[in-house]
Amino acid sequence: MSGWFGSLPLAASAALFLGAAAVVWLSGTRLARLADAIARRTGIGQATLGVLLLGGVTSMPEIAVAGSAALAGNGPLAVNNLLGGFTMQVAILALADAIFRRGALTRAVPDPVVLLQGTMGVVLMALVVAAIAVGDRAVLGAGLWSWGIFAAFLVALRLLSKADSSLDWKVVGEPPSEELPNVETPDYSTSGLVLRTASVAAAILVSGWVLSSTAETLAERTGIGQSFFGAVFVAIATSLPEVSTVVAAMRLKRYVMAVSDILGTNLFDIALILVVDLAYAGPAVLGEMGNFSILAAVLGILVTAIYVVGLLERRDPAVAGVGYDSIAVAAVYLCGIVLLFTLR
Repeated sequence: MSGWFGSLPLAASAALFLGAAAVVWLSGTRLARLADAIARRTGIGQATLGVLLLGGVTSMPEIAVAGSAALAGNGPLAVNNLLGGFTMQVAILALADAIFRRGALTRAVPDPVVLLQGTMGVVLMALVVAAIAVGDRAVLGAGLWSWGIFAAFLVALRLLSKADSSLDWKVVGEPPSEELPNVETPDYSTSGLVLRTASVAAAILVSGWVLSSTAETLAERTGIGQSFFGAVFVAIATSLPEVSTVVAAMRLKRYVMAVSDILGTNLFDIALILVVDLAYAGPAVLGEMGNFSILAAVLGILVTAIYVVGLLERRDPAVAGVGYDSIAVAAVYLCGIVLLFTLR
């Protein structure tokens, strides 16, 4: 049995999983409050902060899992984890919409920067599909497509870093905004905020790795196919930081930050394909993927595009306080899991 915790009894693995999940959840909640404090202190927009800070920090479990899987000679599993995590993380927004039920979430996000994040996520995923479909060839230790996808990621980061001040969009017909809660800003210096954020990031990294490693041990004992396990079970485990961060941001009514966290994390996750390729001892990793991975990537494109439509339309009706776009995303995700199970 593979995995760092493969020799542990089942009960011990389950206890480690639950303990790590608790640490990740508390850390993600703390991270949202620190990010809100940094936004107030620096004046950085919620969308930019979501992709540059929350997106990068909450991607740390994926970094640990993808890197360790690739070094262990299982690059395809690492890529399937990243592709499955992309879709799973968008589905988190549907879950948050269903929990809070304040009307369609996309109506409360009048920020064109978030649209740019979603569109760039679709672009990166489309490049992944193209790479898998035509095959890849190694250049300088990684596939040529992997280098190209990472270059596109850097372009996306550059666009997003300038977007707060350069996008000349005006939102018209904006629905009445809710009064933001009077959140007490932590009385820390800027350096104190940075140090505390770094500490939370380290806790998420270590606990996320323990979480995913124990999830691997638990899942393998069920006999589930490796591809399905990577795209669903490990993806869910490594998405817990995003769940806690999004829930905390929603409670603070920082809706732009919540959506931006998810879409920003997804950009970082696709960029990690290059890390996997460099760490993987085999041939170009995208050249070893198949129909399962293509379907996983297409599902990520679909759920992101549905929310982009909702963000553009911004009059999305709701059923019992849950937006139609969130209902559609949940349906696509659940149907996609069924289809992935048939291809495992």
